[in-house]
Amino acid sequence: MDYITYLRNMVGQEKVIMVVAGAFVLNDANELLLQKRKDNGEWGLPGGFMEMGESTEETAQREVFEETGLQLGELRLFRVYSGPEYDKTFANGDQVALVQVLYSCKGFTGVVIRSNNESADNRFFSMNALPHELFQEHVSLIRDFQQAIEIGEY
Repeated sequence: MDYITYLRNMVGQEKVIMVVAGAFVLNDANELLLQKRKDNGEWGLPGGFMEMGESTEETAQREVFEETGLQLGELRLFRVYSGPEYDKTFANGDQVALVQVLYSCKGFTGVVIRSNNESADNRFFSMNALPHELFQEHVSLIRDFQQAIEIGEY
């Protein structure tokens, strides 16, 4: 039984703090890896929920691998997002207060998987030509990353 199922068996749909981790993965052309999600058909950052016993780095690495097939190299902490603006109620009624930990990564191995049980597609996009169907919850995160690149932080 995974951690979320275990936790929900105890608290039902009450609000709980959940940690998610993901990564801004850039290729040699400084293009950003995005995942087209199967659940809503929108493009977003690869990542997901932390499991018991994992570090946030391990969560980001595992989730990116599961969703895209890429093994991430060195991760660099980008930002941590939290607060009431990141609270969410899922379609099934489960409530969460999200703590989102995002890394950047320029080194990886493997070949991008086009689709699997979570991803309808995975592709690298120019930062100036991102798809219009962006996952709304990731738009501000991606803008923050674009601004960091523009000012030379990345």
